[in-house]
Amino acid sequence: MTQTNAHSPIPPGRLREFWHGFAANRGALIGGAVILCLVLLAVFAPLVAPHDPIHQYRDSFLTPPAWMEGGKSVFLLGTDAVGRDILSRLIHGARYSLYVGLLVVTIALACGVAVGMVAGYVGGWVDTAIMRVMDVILAFPSLLLALVLVAILGPGLTNAMIAIALVLQPHFARLTRAAVLTEKGKDYVTALRVAGASPLRLMFVTILPNCMPPLVVQATLSFSTAILDAAALGFLGMGAQPPAPEWGTMLADSREFILRAWWVVTFPGLAILITVLAINLIGDGLRDTLDPKMRKG
Repeated sequence: MTQTNAHSPIPPGRLREFWHGFAANRGALIGGAVILCLVLLAVFAPLVAPHDPIHQYRDSFLTPPAWMEGGKSVFLLGTDAVGRDILSRLIHGARYSLYVGLLVVTIALACGVAVGMVAGYVGGWVDTAIMRVMDVILAFPSLLLALVLVAILGPGLTNAMIAIALVLQPHFARLTRAAVLTEKGKDYVTALRVAGASPLRLMFVTILPNCMPPLVVQATLSFSTAILDAAALGFLGMGAQPPAPEWGTMLADSREFILRAWWVVTFPGLAILITVLAINLIGDGLRDTLDPKMRKG
């Protein structure tokens, strides 16, 4: 007789079922293709970008895109106010956005899961105290709270990521707590507890894998939120600092040229829009696939 344990790999049938469910969502596939292209651009940015993202061409200030009158073929999307190639800065900026999103979600997920697991499993006054702190954090607008934290810590990309992670982690804590409260009373948890399993093993080996579907969806949606918040902080001068080719910082540097050089703000804005939209499409596809209630018959 065979039996499965917590360390067994995901059955191939499960993976096929997941892929069929995910592939049925055309929007999710398009979003996945866009993000895959973005990841490849970020990884191979030094090879793909036609110019150094911070090099200033003194004879090409505010050069329009190549297809417009006055444009140059060497600057496909034009240049900014100090002669830097916009296309190269956008490609290198993908590195910043993906790095911010990945690191912020990792920190928020790890902290949120740990806090929510303790709150849901221990219960009592510990649960009450932790959840009230989470409620206080959630009571503030996320961007405003992140802005306050960065103002305290000091401007910079690292501090911005820390602030955004702290703002996002209550969502993971609440989801984890709710899932733990549902799972901890089930027979398989009770059986392992009677068998002498330690609380840490019960929380992080037995219960946590069964709490992952909603956390995966939340992590995907938080990825886009992290990119938006990082761009907003960069736009306000509290995130990545010039001359870093971060998309929010590019928008901040171009504010005074909106009317006379539309390309310097349009292309960074489109990059943020397309990236966030693609991630949200992936999140919707994951939600429909992982949540049985959302599946269409």
